[in-house]
Amino acid sequence: MRRSLTKIEIIRKKEEINRIFRQGTALSCRGMRLITISNNLGFDRIIVIPAKHFGNAVERNKVRRRAKEIFRNYEKRINSENPMEDKGQDYALVLYPGKVSTFSLLESGFLELLDRSRRK
Repeated sequence: MRRSLTKIEIIRKKEEINRIFRQGTALSCRGMRLITISNNLGFDRIIVIPAKHFGNAVERNKVRRRAKEIFRNYEKRINSENPMEDKGQDYALVLYPGKVSTFSLLESGFLELLDRSRRK
């Protein structure tokens, strides 16, 4: 059983990140913003970006790990509901300090944004 995202599911290249921020559609809720754009790859990819002044490195890495785990679990649920429909999306999740202090707040906000982005 896979326990983490694969290398191809994580966005790393600066050009791809810039494309998401320039051309993507943004949705917001308390403490986070999700920017989405279609990628036509057949699978979803993500990058998690804690905003400037988001605690120390330990806190930033912890929130990244948690967000990726939520995305990985959510991805399984979406793919089982409609496996043939998805063309693939790129997601950039921007997290702001102090608003997503617990795992449950992060999960509820992130899943709300992902659901709203899927309905569009």
